[in-house]
Amino acid sequence: MLALRLLNVVAPAYFLCIALVTFVLQLFLFLPSMREDPAAAPLFSPALLHGAFFLFLSANALGNYVLVIQNSPDDLGACQGTSARRAPCPPPSTHFCRVCARVTLRHDHHCFFTGNCIGSRNMRNFVLFCLYTSLACLYSMVAGVAYISAVLSISFSHPLAFLTLLPTSISQFFSGAVLGSEMFVILMLYLWFAIGLACAGFCCHQLLLILRGQTRHQVRKGVAVRARPWRKNLQEVFGKRWLLGLLVPMFNVGSESAKQRDK
Repeated sequence: MLALRLLNVVAPAYFLCIALVTFVLQLFLFLPSMREDPAAAPLFSPALLHGAFFLFLSANALGNYVLVIQNSPDDLGACQGTSARRAPCPPPSTHFCRVCARVTLRHDHHCFFTGNCIGSRNMRNFVLFCLYTSLACLYSMVAGVAYISAVLSISFSHPLAFLTLLPTSISQFFSGAVLGSEMFVILMLYLWFAIGLACAGFCCHQLLLILRGQTRHQVRKGVAVRARPWRKNLQEVFGKRWLLGLLVPMFNVGSESAKQRDK
């Protein structure tokens, strides 16, 4: 348990460090390299378009990250069999998390990168957090590949060029042909690629469970769920105004779970 609580502190710090490093590289390396094109129009310059798009992705990723933490699932309490004022037993869809020490409604899993449980209250923000984190990492990888290609005069037209970049760069780094900053960007390329694919996998898996009306906890325990139309399951999490929540980080977009809490 001590190891899990320590991981619950280290993982969010790791994510925030990666986000800070990504922002610094974009601001001080990738964007200045795109301003060197004199033929580009000032209004539609690559640096301006790249900066605006990356700002949109990062703002949504960090905004939904904050909302996942802020909208933590409520502690429904546990059954107190010997208490004089006995609390009502939580419904079967709840689960007690040992890390958070709380009972959450429609518990899905505990996310160590947010240090929080994922349930009905913050499920939509978690899915969007995974989506925009994946897009931001993969987009940063593409911008980093363009930067390395221009600085080191490397062509990535061959499909295996990206796979052989790391071992080739390590040998050139120790021989002095590759600078430390360039080697750091190359290492970040593989880290962005790994985080982007992992978050994309989490997002797709979570969307599949939402369409089925299931949670990860129910799948692990083998709990049967009532069959419902997939549109109703999707609307219960994302709400009717799902497009607004997709473009702007916000909590309540008219989902069914939010309406039930307001009653």
